[in-house]
Order: sequence, then C-alpha cells, then structure tokens
Amino acid sequence: MASSLSQTVFFSILLLLSLHQACAKKTHLHFYFHEILSGPNATVMTVVNPSNNTNSFTFGAIAVIDDMLQEGLDDNSTLIGRAQGLVGAVGRDGSLETMLNFVFTEGKYNGSTLAIYGRVVLGVTIERPVIGGTGMFRMATGYSLAKPVVASATKLVYEFDVYVWHKEMKDN
Repeated sequence: MASSLSQTVFFSILLLLSLHQACAKKTHLHFYFHEILSGPNATVMTVVNPSNNTNSFTFGAIAVIDDMLQEGLDDNSTLIGRAQGLVGAVGRDGSLETMLNFVFTEGKYNGSTLAIYGRVVLGVTIERPVIGGTGMFRMATGYSLAKPVVASATKLVYEFDVYVWHKEMKDN
C-alpha cells in the first residue's frame, strides 16, 4: 500500500514538473559580465579576509559585487543591468561559491531579476542554475553558462548565455 502511494506521489510530481515546462516560456539571454577588480571604480570588495592572509582572495574570504551587465564586450557597450551578490572562497582548491542577482535596468526586462547560485572555478566555462526570478522572470528555472573572455590583473569579463523557463507575464 505504501509503495503504491509513493508511486502515485512520484508520478504526480513528474506530471506537475512536465506541465510547468510545457506551459513555461523559454528565453535565451546573451550579455557580458564586466568586473573591475581594483581602483576607484572597483565593482568587487572583499569584506572578510582570513586572518592569516590579508593580501589575496583565498580560502575563507568573502566579497560583495556590483558588476555591470552589458550588451557587448567593449567597456562602452550599453549597460543593461547589474550583477549584485556575494562571493565566497569556499574551496582550498580556489573554487568559489556565488549568490547573485542579475538586476535588469534597461530594455524589455527592465525591473526584472534572475537569481543565480553555484560553484565557480576560475578560467573555465562556468555552469550554474537559475533558481528564481522576479518581474518578467517570475517562477524562473534554468541555467547559465559563463565563458571567460578577458582576464587581467584589473578586470574580468565573462560572456553569458542564460537559458530561462518562466511564467509568461502580461502585466507585472
């Protein structure tokens, strides 16, 4: 009896998930994430440093970011929003944990946000889940792919492709 009930619950959940996917709108976003690492216009700030190392972002460090989301790779390309959140150095191997909100401030998605969460290893393509959203992206699920395109001592730029399934909103 218990097995039959658990199978019914399992298949009900699968049905609801497939209905959500079938009724959801799919959106593909493409933009560039610009991070300034130092100087007067830095968009990242370390707020917790391990007591044994005050000169670099290593295991135990925590930073806040307010990076630019732009249409293009060029510094002067159109600003479409901000990436705001927390970054923690969680792995002794240099891996990071990120909790980000992409806050769109221009164009069709102005006023909407996407929540991205996950692990980062610098220098490789990063895949992270989209765990929610607001505005046009209400009930969002999906994933993001971020490919490094510029890495210097003062700047990082990632090319982002975000694939989102969300409820289609007529009015916010």
